[in-house]
Amino acid sequence: MAGEFYKIRRLPPYVFEQVNRRKAALRADGADIIDLGMGNPDLPTPKHIVDKLCETARKPDVNGYSASRGIAGLRRSLVNYYKRRFDVTLDKDREVIVTLGSKEGFANLAQAISAPGDVILAPDPSYPLHSFGFIIAGASIRGVPAQTPEQYLANIDHAIRYSVPPPTAMVLCYPSNPTAATADLDFYKEAVRIAKKHDIWILSDLAYNEIYFDAPPPSILQVEGARDIAIETTTMSKTYSMAGWRIGFAAGNERLIAALGRVKSYLDYGAYTPIQVAATAALDGPQDCVEDTRRIYRARRDTLIESFGRAGWDMPVPSASMFCWAPVPPQCNGMSSLDFSLALINQAGVAVAPGSGFGERGEGYVRIALVENEQRIRQAARNIKRFLQNREADSRSAGDAMQAGGAAN
Repeated sequence: MAGEFYKIRRLPPYVFEQVNRRKAALRADGADIIDLGMGNPDLPTPKHIVDKLCETARKPDVNGYSASRGIAGLRRSLVNYYKRRFDVTLDKDREVIVTLGSKEGFANLAQAISAPGDVILAPDPSYPLHSFGFIIAGASIRGVPAQTPEQYLANIDHAIRYSVPPPTAMVLCYPSNPTAATADLDFYKEAVRIAKKHDIWILSDLAYNEIYFDAPPPSILQVEGARDIAIETTTMSKTYSMAGWRIGFAAGNERLIAALGRVKSYLDYGAYTPIQVAATAALDGPQDCVEDTRRIYRARRDTLIESFGRAGWDMPVPSASMFCWAPVPPQCNGMSSLDFSLALINQAGVAVAPGSGFGERGEGYVRIALVENEQRIRQAARNIKRFLQNREADSRSAGDAMQAGGAAN
């Protein structure tokens, strides 16, 4: 009975947990922590969606097991969404499935298609599940540099040629979590070409498809022939601020959809029916709430970039998602992303996510989530300005001490 379980041995300690533990401890002591770490939407779910949930939950016949694949009305609504948003026509019975959020869908897809010894190509940095969902399933991950979509594609061919055995699938995620990078339709066309050339599946995570500030992000399913080899997961969590509701979708290749459905049939009975009905109301109802959400995130993004820049921390301007992917500021050169994140929460009362939690190539960066209002973001900037000024003062003092020591010698 001694020793770790096999799969637990394959999972490293969760990097974010160290920041989360420190955040909880400081709050327990009464500290005011501005939490920009977890991508947990703080906006309320639109009223008409909540009303539909309540209305449906009062009905006497909705409290039993639901449908693992999702109720027909919700699958029909997703088909309509894809037609309206991407001009893509899907079959609601063969090419669409409802999931308990995109995270569950992606994890069960990994269980469905991978076996011990399989090689999966995943972007680095990327959302942890894109790698560890497959590691839990027993597969091996080959991380491909992906600070930009162009860098990822440029390295995919090399990774495929030098993977033994040949890879089973490649993961895409645009708009990216954590980097906020976006991809255009030409990117997806090239990805499909490569996948078909090498006979591998594409698993595309489209969780942030409606949180954009410039051009609307495309779907890989817009590419001719993509449904031969691709599946796409998405979620209601960000678009409609329904993160805790746990409702999402997968769409695309019918063989992959069938495999996911087979696994799910053994593991769940589907989301609570009133949640699925409310999700139908979200997709079919007025979409001005989505535009309002984009407007709020855009304003927060602009406030963060401007106020943090004035504080001495410059960072790229994201064109989509609810994140900023920021290099550790030069005043903190030499600190790992985890050490910087812990120093920031301890000394400035601001929580961010260390980049090392998103992969080896996330080191040197942190992810900042736009999940506090503009006033709190400005307060965070003021705290960070003092933190960076103190770092500079400490660095000057250390330099003066070294100079004095050298002169004495």
